[in-house]
Amino acid sequence: MLEAGQKAPSFKARIQDGTEVSLESILSDGNGLVLFFYPKDSTPGCTKEACDFRDAYEVFRSKGYRVMGVSKDSAKSHVRFSENNQLQFDLIVDEDLKVQEAYGVWKEKTNYGKT
Repeated sequence: MLEAGQKAPSFKARIQDGTEVSLESILSDGNGLVLFFYPKDSTPGCTKEACDFRDAYEVFRSKGYRVMGVSKDSAKSHVRFSENNQLQFDLIVDEDLKVQEAYGVWKEKTNYGKT
């Protein structure tokens, strides 16, 4: 996991509509970025987290930040999740886990030592 003050790793990925984005392209307008990572679309905890960011979206935006969520779900799943919860921010498709691994947030779920 990144330490406070550590430079964010560069990445390239697609968002739910198929557009390719990179950290550099997102930050090119001079604004900041709030990335939040979550395990799976449409699960109770992840839905609550995304909706909390939805509800705080205008606060982030007014301070010059863009909000984006990241999970390993498909673009189709992200579109459904976004529409069902009226999310006004993009969701990054990270099916190969490259973004999550770069940020040190991916860990295989285990249950009593089994994956």
